[in-house]
Amino acid sequence: MTADLTEGPILTRREGDILFVTLNRPESLNAMDNALVNGLRDLFTGLYWRRDVRVVVLTGAGRAFCAGLDLRNWNTGESRSSTGEGLDGQRRIAEIVIAMRRCPQPIIALVNGPASGGGFAVALASDVRILTPTAKMNAAFIRIGLSACDIGVSYFLPRMVGSSVAAEYMLTGRFFTPDRAQQLGLASAVVDPGDLAAEGRALAEEMLHASPLGLRLTKDALNHSIDAGGLEAVIAMEDRNQVLTARDENFAEGVAAFLEKRKPSYR
Repeated sequence: MTADLTEGPILTRREGDILFVTLNRPESLNAMDNALVNGLRDLFTGLYWRRDVRVVVLTGAGRAFCAGLDLRNWNTGESRSSTGEGLDGQRRIAEIVIAMRRCPQPIIALVNGPASGGGFAVALASDVRILTPTAKMNAAFIRIGLSACDIGVSYFLPRMVGSSVAAEYMLTGRFFTPDRAQQLGLASAVVDPGDLAAEGRALAEEMLHASPLGLRLTKDALNHSIDAGGLEAVIAMEDRNQVLTARDENFAEGVAAFLEKRKPSYR
């Protein structure tokens, strides 16, 4: 089943429980203009309430994932606006990654080329990253006179690769190569461009073997476990998850599908 076909700077296509999202400004390497920023923020904010979508697969059209902020088409007078207006503009972009982490659907980022600045932040805010050999990622902000600490990068990156490596790449704006990203655990896999879409789809389909509630609560607990106060706080969340899912109407179907070695059919 295919539904939710859209056009514009963000293409979406829903196939069953999977939503395929494509950043669609290939002529500018999918750089973020106002329309793309607003579209991404609205998309991920809206997903919080949707139960017809269980997994999101995110990629970029053309030869890039996202080159960051579109400096040629952005309001260059932002720096001369009031402090309050500047903060509002900054928050409009930052809300994208907050919404990505808050939405209950796992997000698989297929990084098919450069992911710089804001594009790097979007890749980091995803749950899984799969790269091609042409992919490269960096905190480009520091190379244009800004701080490298932007749009959640200084939160995500040290937690993924450690503080020393994060400092190395953020203080220089140096690019992560695909091999280095995989070595550090920043990428789950590096695959040929022709295999990228199939790899993303296969991973999404595998996630759908989890029950709808089990999948949502797993992402939720993983989010909170990163900053949990200790083992007992994490165990408390895990206990909650297991009790809730064991009482869910889909638990019996999950067990039956496992025993019968078939794909589950959840309500």
